Amino acid sequence: MDRTEELIRRSQDGDKAARETLIEENLGLIHHVVKRFLGRGVEAEDLFQIGAVGLVKAVDRFDLSFGVRFSTYAVPMIAGEIKRFLRDDSMIKVSRSLKELAVKAARLREQLLMERGEEPGVDELARRLKVEPEELVQAMDSSIEVESLQKVICQGSSEGVSLMERVEQGHDEQEELLRRMLLEELLSSLEPRERRLIVLRFFYDRTQTQVAMELGMSQVQVSRLEKKILSALKEKM
Repeated sequence: MDRTEELIRRSQDGDKAARETLIEENLGLIHHVVKRFLGRGVEAEDLFQIGAVGLVKAVDRFDLSFGVRFSTYAVPMIAGEIKRFLRDDSMIKVSRSLKELAVKAARLREQLLMERGEEPGVDELARRLKVEPEELVQAMDSSIEVESLQKVICQGSSEGVSLMERVEQGHDEQEELLRRMLLEELLSSLEPRERRLIVLRFFYDRTQTQVAMELGMSQVQVSRLEKKILSALKEKM
């Protein structure tokens, strides 16, 4: 039994000192998760405090029989706590400046696409809009993420159902937790560029051409790399 497992066992047996030590030694996990949620109208310090609640829950609920590392279990718990806070307080939103930038970029992209018949690159769009490429990518990603949560995915005889509503209606905490743990484990095994490609393609529903534009690659290169990544992930599942 390693040090972390021993601390977990002692903590769950009522050892307050072990519990505090375990929490202190894993605060880095909160910092890691908080980075994903910056720029959404909530201060990093506030997100950290909410994430700490998730970490404490992970410490109290972790079962050594899960057969996974504590960090693998704790990260989705921390992220889930922050997501619930943002959702429940209606704070999943993009700052006005980022939203305006995303709109300008979309209009410029359409204009250049019509004029030249080919997708403009992120660097060119950023240069024309006089912003850093990183800022432009953040604006585009944030805009798509918020839109996708509210997008109507099921039209019925009355009102449509948004993706967020569908997820909440069919929510199963245990099953969701296991999916998150597996997903976190698989994505963490990828290189940064590979991870971004998969996220853009299958979480944001970007086309290979759009992904190529954002990653500075050709569509053919994206297609080949995507097949390679999916094949590797399939072997790990």
